[in-house]
Amino acid sequence: MELRKIFDTIPEQFDRFRPRYSPELFQYLIDHAGIAPGKTVLEIGPGTGQATDPILETGCDYHAIELGEHLYAKMKEKYGAFTNFHIVNDDFITHDFASQRFDMIYSAATIQWIPEQVAFAKTFELLKPGGILAMMLTRSDYKTPNEDLYAKIQKLYDQYYKPEIPYAQGGFRYDHAPEYGYVDFQQHHFPGRREMNPDEYVSYCGTHCDHIVIPEPYKTAFFEGLRKVVAENGGKVVFEDTHVLYLTRKPDDR
Repeated sequence: MELRKIFDTIPEQFDRFRPRYSPELFQYLIDHAGIAPGKTVLEIGPGTGQATDPILETGCDYHAIELGEHLYAKMKEKYGAFTNFHIVNDDFITHDFASQRFDMIYSAATIQWIPEQVAFAKTFELLKPGGILAMMLTRSDYKTPNEDLYAKIQKLYDQYYKPEIPYAQGGFRYDHAPEYGYVDFQQHHFPGRREMNPDEYVSYCGTHCDHIVIPEPYKTAFFEGLRKVVAENGGKVVFEDTHVLYLTRKPDDR
């Protein structure tokens, strides 16, 4: 199985434990892009809606494309009653959008799974002139709040982190957007904070695609070790999050 499809094996766990984004980020995005009734928006790879509610609730004409069939089903279950909600179960890379065009396209920790040339060229084509491309992700620091706990967790990684499929998605260059015709590239940071008890932390770690594919006997020993070390060192993991928002625009005359 492709690593980008692994999330589809844990829809309920994914829905409960994946991080959401700051309200301040969404307010800035909605204001910047003028998202409101009458605007048409596409979300690429919504998962189970970690970045969906604030946009959908503007009353815009919301569309999404989700690769995973179980994640797609979860989205339908959660949002199917909204009259402005539309979703297809398909691969953004190959999907034919026909004549559809959008005022904004956005991605929350998804676009990096698409080859850069496809990601930027296809979104550029699908945007209306002046349309906004928004890309967001979360950078998390749990070392600064508790360096001793961090060091103990890293020892478990050294011992047990042996995924069958290596994670190799860290090379996506968000700032390459202007090379594909985009203008007004911006980057904004919004702070956040999360606390997790041992069980919550283990469940959250179990939503990382590369952690899901750790084989036995390493996987059980790894997660049991995480639970134990957190329980014995303060009983919680604190994340100091930075929610990153990249914004860029298709020129008005294209």
